[in-house]
Amino acid sequence: MPPCPAPGTSDSVTSAPGTRAPQALQALRAHQLLHWWQRALCSCSCHVSLGTMNLLLVLILLALCCHGAGQSRASGYRGTCGLRPMASHYGKSRVVGGTDAQPGAWPWIVSIQEPWKTGLRHICGGSLISPQWVLTAAHWHVPVPTTPLTQLGPEAQVRNIKRLLPHRHYSSISERNDIALLELDQPVQCSSYVQLACVPDASLRVSELTTCYVSGWGATTARSGDTTDVLQEAQVHLIDVNLCNSSRWYAGAIHTHNLCAGYPQGGIDTCQGDSGGPLTCKDSNADYFWLVGVTSWGKGCARANRPGVYTSTQHFYRWILIQMGLRPPLSATPTPQPVFTSASSKRPRPPTTQGRFTPCPFPRQKLMNFFNQLQELLKFLRGKKA
Repeated sequence: MPPCPAPGTSDSVTSAPGTRAPQALQALRAHQLLHWWQRALCSCSCHVSLGTMNLLLVLILLALCCHGAGQSRASGYRGTCGLRPMASHYGKSRVVGGTDAQPGAWPWIVSIQEPWKTGLRHICGGSLISPQWVLTAAHWHVPVPTTPLTQLGPEAQVRNIKRLLPHRHYSSISERNDIALLELDQPVQCSSYVQLACVPDASLRVSELTTCYVSGWGATTARSGDTTDVLQEAQVHLIDVNLCNSSRWYAGAIHTHNLCAGYPQGGIDTCQGDSGGPLTCKDSNADYFWLVGVTSWGKGCARANRPGVYTSTQHFYRWILIQMGLRPPLSATPTPQPVFTSASSKRPRPPTTQGRFTPCPFPRQKLMNFFNQLQELLKFLRGKKA
C-alpha cells in the first residue's frame, strides 16, 4: 500500500467518507460505485445480457481510472476513511460480554501505552483520525490495572507521542469535555490493517445509526479490572439520551455532548482500560463506519440501566479542527443534540472541507474483493449463455 502523506503536507481531519468530503469526492464516488455494484451483484437478474454486463464493467473501470487521474491534478493524494479492508463480515457478538476481534477488524484503533517493568503496558485506547493524529479521552492518563500486550503482530506500527492536547475545560469531577488529541511524532503508514476513522460533522443524524460497535483491550469482567491481551469487540445499541439521563438511570449526569450505548439489561459494555477507544457505527446506506463516540465513563461495567457513556465526536468537530490547526467552517451549523426519531430524512449534504484532505488511499484489498466477485459473476453469465 502507498504511504500516508508525509509530515510536510497539510493535514486534515478525516471528516467524511462519502460525498461529505468534496476534496475526496472522486475517490469516494468510486467507493460508492463499488458499493452499489456489490449490492447489484447480490440481486442481479439473469435476464441481463452479457454485453450489458461487460459495458457496466468498462464503465466501472473508466470511473476508477478517472478517479486515479483526478487525484494527481487536485491535491496529489486522495483516499478514504471508515473502511475495514480485513473484515469479511461485521462482528456478530451478542469490553464485557464481547468476543476476540480478528486482526485488522478495527483498523483505526490505537493502544496508548507507557513504559513498564517488562516493557510497555496498555493504558487506554484511541482512534486514528489522521495519519498523525489520534483522538482519545482527556482522562487517559489516569492509571488503571494493566496487562502488557505481548502479541503485537507484524502489521502493528509503533509511534511516540509528540503532543497531548486535552480539552482545556475537561473536568475530572463531572467528566465534562472528556476528549483529547494526541499528535504522533511520525505519520502512520496506511495498509489493510491501518486505516483512518471518519469524524462526523453536524450534517450526520447519528441517532439514526443502528449498527454500532465498541472495541478495546479493557477489562473483560468488572471484578478483575485487569486489561486483556487480545482486542475485544462487541455490538451495542445507541440509547435515547433522555432515557439514559432519567431518574432510574444516570439521573441528570449525562451532558449534552454525551452519547449512551449498550443495552438496558446490561451484560455488554466497555470497562476499565477501554477509555478513549472508539464507538463506531456503520453508515445507514454504505459500507463504511463513523467514529461517533469516545469511550468516557460509566457506573460499574455492564450493569442494568448503566450503559457506557461516550463523548460525542460530532459535538467536538470544530474543536478537533482547531486543535489540529485547520480552518473550521466560517458559519458552522450548531451541532444538534442526539435526539432519537424514527422519521426518515434526506442524506446529509456535503460539509465544507477544511485544509487539504490527506486520508489513506482506497484499500487495495477492497478492490481485489470486488473484482473477484465481478469475475465470478461474468463466469456465471458466460456459462448461462453457453
